Amino acid sequence: MSREYETVIGLEVHVELATKTKIFCGCSTQFGGEPNVHTCPVCTGMPGSLPVLNKEVVNKAIAVGLATNCTITRNCKFDRKNYFYPDNPQNYQISQLYYPICRDGKIEIEAGGVKKWIGIHEIHMEEDAGKLVHDPYTDSSLVDFNRSGVPLIEIVSEPDMRSAEEVLAYLDKLRLIIQYLGASDCKLNEGSMRADVNLSVREKGAKEYGTRTEMKNLNSFKAIARAIENERERQIDLLEDGEKVIQETRRWDDNKEYSYAMRSKEDAQDYRYFPDPDLVPVIIDDAWLENIRKAQPELRDEKRIRYREEYGIPDYDIDIITGSKHMADIFEETIERGANPKKVSNWLMVETMRLLKEKELEPDDISFSAENLAKLIALIDAKTINSTVAKEVFEHIFNENVDPDAYVEEHGLKTVQDEGALRTTIEEIIAANPQSVADYKSGKEKAIGFLVGQTMRAMKGKADPGSVNSILKELLSR
Repeated sequence: MSREYETVIGLEVHVELATKTKIFCGCSTQFGGEPNVHTCPVCTGMPGSLPVLNKEVVNKAIAVGLATNCTITRNCKFDRKNYFYPDNPQNYQISQLYYPICRDGKIEIEAGGVKKWIGIHEIHMEEDAGKLVHDPYTDSSLVDFNRSGVPLIEIVSEPDMRSAEEVLAYLDKLRLIIQYLGASDCKLNEGSMRADVNLSVREKGAKEYGTRTEMKNLNSFKAIARAIENERERQIDLLEDGEKVIQETRRWDDNKEYSYAMRSKEDAQDYRYFPDPDLVPVIIDDAWLENIRKAQPELRDEKRIRYREEYGIPDYDIDIITGSKHMADIFEETIERGANPKKVSNWLMVETMRLLKEKELEPDDISFSAENLAKLIALIDAKTINSTVAKEVFEHIFNENVDPDAYVEEHGLKTVQDEGALRTTIEEIIAANPQSVADYKSGKEKAIGFLVGQTMRAMKGKADPGSVNSILKELLSR
């Protein structure tokens, strides 16, 4: 009979920090650009060049540490991690082994309706390596050092996760905390957030951990979930066949849904760490720490509570809106400009989400301004335009961020306010549709819908449906 197994998972999450310059030099951190243009002697490892620490990197690392309930190491240092690889120009990486800037944190996740705390072993600062570009046509590899020296924090969790669902909940919580702090955009597709999965299996009830493997090349939440399920099954199959799991680093191929061994898993001693002789210790005093603590923004969990109490919108809406800092910012700014919170929520939840889905975009891709959404809602409130016209105008706001006031004026979309003209049109519609009039008078209430539709068509959509309805009922009751 097959044994029951438990999966044990810990993550190493690398996050590129959103600073303008690199961690130890003044080169740009901008994504993209021609290869090797954002470089200098420091980030390309030229002999005699010396690193100078970017203070903003430390500020952002502390902010993430505070938001994840970590203890901040008040006297932290940098170390050299020695290894040889073409994208590592110095033949070492400046990192933190002995005194990482943050330790012993935790964040609460919810997976499958169950809340759970996931421990954070440490967060340390380090520099990113360059990027190898493999050219299959020339059978050669090229190196782009633009990314070399881009500041990273590595967030090392405790092995507290037991399923792919918990892993994704943890990553999503981390991503939102970091985005709300403005510490990184956390775009997996651009590599500004990368997760390595350490996974082992053990028989249920066992206290000892099994042999773990590390999986790399995971650049989407879906890939992470697939890789976890695949590696779990692979390890269980080995154990069931009486074989041993080898401690190694494996590379995930998402197209083939298969992982293969890259190298045996290294331990700290393999890197021959030693304190970096070119960088002085970082002393974080009370004033520095307190300044960062005071500057911490409202995070998602706090926002959700406030939205419920202050705006009274449904929990589902709150979860969607606060699930993107960008959308939450638009929501709040639109309200600040005088719009009703429930109406703002409705436009974001219905029309905005519909268009995002149609165009296969994410909430972070929204390009319209809160100012123009507030103007649109004001036009509807003033009955300057009706709901049908509003949807048409909103599509242009969504696509081109047009000024709704100017757009409505330019295209003559204002609701016809002349009641005399409206009455004349309705009388003509009644005269032209005797059967619908007879149906209505014989008790078929739905017949009025046809007459409203005909009136709206005659008015080219520029009448207020409420006014049309009431005038129709008045005239038909005679």
